[in-house]
Amino acid sequence: MEKMYAPWRFKWIKESANGVTDCFLCDALKEGIENDRENLILIRRENAFVIMNRYPYSNGHLMVCPNRHLHDLRQMEPYEWEATGELTQVCMEAMERTLHPHGFNLGWNMGTIAGAGLEEHIHLHIVPRWKGDTNFMPVLGETKVISQDMWECYDQLKAALDSL
Repeated sequence: MEKMYAPWRFKWIKESANGVTDCFLCDALKEGIENDRENLILIRRENAFVIMNRYPYSNGHLMVCPNRHLHDLRQMEPYEWEATGELTQVCMEAMERTLHPHGFNLGWNMGTIAGAGLEEHIHLHIVPRWKGDTNFMPVLGETKVISQDMWECYDQLKAALDSL
């Protein structure tokens, strides 16, 4: 089996295990706007925000989150639905302008059994997809290939989002 090292994950894993980090989304949002790039926050709005996924399924994998710490989408108020919906549309437009995906996967993962890595703060995944982006590597090589540097992708998306 091929080994791939991701040392940036250890800090989050260690803090989570020690109970330091209750919710990485809330933690990132609470930090000042001056830390947005470090925290991968692309957009802050009154009722929702957008953050890049540090452990993406594909490059450009974003999460649209209500600002309120909610564990169930049925707790969302109409203004939070409106905010997350608007940000989802804006993000898809920015991705089409910069990353040129052929399609998108959108999804809410509620509960660990449904794939939620963070159950406590709901968020909508936006995963850009390209024809041929799934291949033999994850199955045979047990290796995931991300085709673009995260920081390069962040800078491209941030510029596009700021222009919309």
